[in-house]
Amino acid sequence: MKTPYDVIIAGTGVGGLYTALNLPDDLNILLITKRELILCNSALAQGGVAAVYKPVDDNIQLHTNDTLIAGGFKNNPDSVNLLVTKAAGEIEKILSLGVEFDRDANGNLNRTLEGGHSRRRIFHHKDSTGLEVTSKLQAAVKKKNNITILENTQLCRLKKIDGGFAADLLNNGAHETYRSRFFVMATGGIGRVYEYTTNSAIATGDGIAIAYEAGAQIKNLSYIQFHPTAFADHETRECFLISESVRGEGAYLLNCNGERFMQDYDDRLELAPRDVVSHAIITESKKTGSNTFYLDITHKDPDFIRSRFPMIYKKLMEHGIDMTKDRIPIYPCHHYLMGGINVNTSGETAVKGLYAVGECSHTGVHGNNRLASNSLLEALVFGHQAADDIAANIESARSADIEEFEFEQPDTTEHVPRGIRTEVRHIMQQSYFVIPNIPEAVKGFERISELKHMLENGSYVIDEDFVEASSITICAYLILKEVI
Repeated sequence: MKTPYDVIIAGTGVGGLYTALNLPDDLNILLITKRELILCNSALAQGGVAAVYKPVDDNIQLHTNDTLIAGGFKNNPDSVNLLVTKAAGEIEKILSLGVEFDRDANGNLNRTLEGGHSRRRIFHHKDSTGLEVTSKLQAAVKKKNNITILENTQLCRLKKIDGGFAADLLNNGAHETYRSRFFVMATGGIGRVYEYTTNSAIATGDGIAIAYEAGAQIKNLSYIQFHPTAFADHETRECFLISESVRGEGAYLLNCNGERFMQDYDDRLELAPRDVVSHAIITESKKTGSNTFYLDITHKDPDFIRSRFPMIYKKLMEHGIDMTKDRIPIYPCHHYLMGGINVNTSGETAVKGLYAVGECSHTGVHGNNRLASNSLLEALVFGHQAADDIAANIESARSADIEEFEFEQPDTTEHVPRGIRTEVRHIMQQSYFVIPNIPEAVKGFERISELKHMLENGSYVIDEDFVEASSITICAYLILKEVI
């Protein structure tokens, strides 16, 4: 039987990587990722990191107020206070790890503006901040001798045992049980619960579903953010995001008639919070009888646009759209989860020793709608909190023996039926997208409950297909249960 690890972390986005980096160097850590190390929602984040850092006309209270307003005042005040007060320190630390944010000609850090913010406080690396942060954190993790990385490794099951946890991991087609004193879920969001999402292919809610089955509390899973400006290309499930910062730099939203319309819905116009803008687009769609909408930044200097948004510019050019000259077709789609595995301000769940950080967690910091660029900040702040709490408790944890345990595999060759994920996605898209359709949600909940019962009581090979089908079904079940 394998020697237990001190900590196993599932997920290699900003939350998982930063937690690992802030743990003491004498801890034996296993970091697992479902696919390649770079494939995560964090790497897709375009906007930046919101923080009050060496401010000129900004302060913590303003950042707090903007976060509360965007979240409909349903935020956890303690978590929000922690987020905004710890922000400057985390900016300092990731700068020391080599993260490069855009600077002006004098070397000063640039700040941009995004919807819901009353000040320019978004630190960014062009329009690919998430990729910059994750790549630098990955480089730092790889230098650590106490951290082992397992790629292409599926977390299938988790069990609380005496002295810690047992995890059933599937690597290269083989199951193996790994044990640890502490376990951290950093598995990201639930985008693949929907037909169209800005999330990566791995965002199937595995960590949330597995934590739920292990006894953790799942809270506010129906707090889902639909981003208003996804590129309107519904040929693929994974929609390319047109960053909020494009509107922050002056882009206009236009309806099918080429008219600005946000003035009819909110005084903040294009810079209203995401939920407000998404609702406005759906309402305007019903008014005009058209799903055709555009984002237009052609009135800005072309050189500025290409320099500020090189990744978006390049991606759109691949579709034959030159954003310096052409309007960008957009429409809302699933983007982010504000609910998740409920944790305290140290990132710990109701199951002692089990932590959750990043998008899979529910810290309460976002309320019912996340303020732009607070997501990477949340992963940094609460990843650090979780690491500090584990470090404070490691000695007492090491004093107890970990139970010997091996997972058994079902005696079957039957694979999970095909089509479950597709059916669940269709139900969710029809019943709970931007403006909920309660009759459809009630009907959809009945069908999803049947699928959940079938998966729980059947005997299937536990492979990636089974885990993802089960995870998507459980997450959809928990969302609609809250809604109806």
